[in-house]
Amino acid sequence: MDDWSLMQFEDIKSIGVVGAGQMGRGIAQVCATAGYQVLLVDVDEPLLAAAVSKIRASLDRAIERGVQCQTEDVLARIQPVVQIDRLCDAQVVIEAIPEDLARKQVLFGELNRHCQPHAILASNTSSISITKLGAASSRPDRVLGVHFMNPVPVMRLVEIVQGPETSQHTLQMVLELSRRLGKVSVVSKDVPGFIVNRVLMPMINEAVFALEDGVASAEDIDLAMTTGANHPVGPLALADRIGLDTVLAICEVLSQDLGDPKFRPCPMLRRYVDLGWLGRKTGRGFYLYEASGARQEATSHKK
Repeated sequence: MDDWSLMQFEDIKSIGVVGAGQMGRGIAQVCATAGYQVLLVDVDEPLLAAAVSKIRASLDRAIERGVQCQTEDVLARIQPVVQIDRLCDAQVVIEAIPEDLARKQVLFGELNRHCQPHAILASNTSSISITKLGAASSRPDRVLGVHFMNPVPVMRLVEIVQGPETSQHTLQMVLELSRRLGKVSVVSKDVPGFIVNRVLMPMINEAVFALEDGVASAEDIDLAMTTGANHPVGPLALADRIGLDTVLAICEVLSQDLGDPKFRPCPMLRRYVDLGWLGRKTGRGFYLYEASGARQEATSHKK
C-alpha cells in the first residue's frame, strides 16, 4: 500500500481548476476567497483574461451585498495559466470543461500524467459517469465528482459523487474541503444525473414540452411554478440561466444511460440549441435578454 492515506487535509494548499468558463471561474473565485492558491487553466488566453475580469466584477458585487472579502487579495491568489503541466503544484484539481465524455476522458488521462501521484482529481460534471473518468485517470480511488451549482459564489450546495472505487479517504478530504469553502454537501452514488439533475431536468424538459404544446406562455409556466410550488425561479428561466446547451446535454445523458423514454429531450429544446438560442449567455433562450449595466433583464419571448 502507498502512503496516500497519510495525506492530511492540511496538506491541501493549492487547487487547480481546469476550464475558465462560467463554472470554472466561479469555482476558482470560491476557492481563492477561502484562502487557497488557485491555478486556473485554459488553453484560451483571452478566455482566461475575461475570466479574471469577471471574477473581479463578481467580487465587487459580493462586497455590495455585504460579503466580507478583499478583491485584490482574492485575485492575487488566482494564477491564470495555459500550461496544464503547471498543475503539478496542486493537491486537488477540479475539472470544469464542457459536458463531453470523450473530452473529459482525454483530460483525466493528461491530469494523471501531470499531477502529483497523490493529487485528488475531481469533476464538476453534472451528469457524466465518475466511474468512466476514474478509469481514464488510472487512479480511480482518488477521483470523484464535485458538482457545484450555478452561480457558484452564490449557491450553497455541492453534490459530491462517489464512484465505486473512490476511497473513503478521498471522500472525507473533499467533504472537508467543501465545508471550508462554505458549502453544504450531499453525497450521491455514481448514477446518471446524480441527485439534482435526476430530479430537476425532467421538470425543465416537461416545462419545455408544455411550452411547445401551447399549454401556456413561458411567463405563465414559470409564474405557476414560482407562486404555486414556491420555487425561487421558474423552470424555463432556470434553463436559460443554466444554458440550454447544457440542459440538452444532460437530458441526452439521462436518456441514453437510463434508457427511459421519459428523459427524451423535447424537440423545441433541441431546436433552440441548433439556432444558438442558449439562454442568458447568448441573450436569447426562452426569454430575450438585454444588457443593463452588470445585469441582464428578461423581456417577453414571443414565439
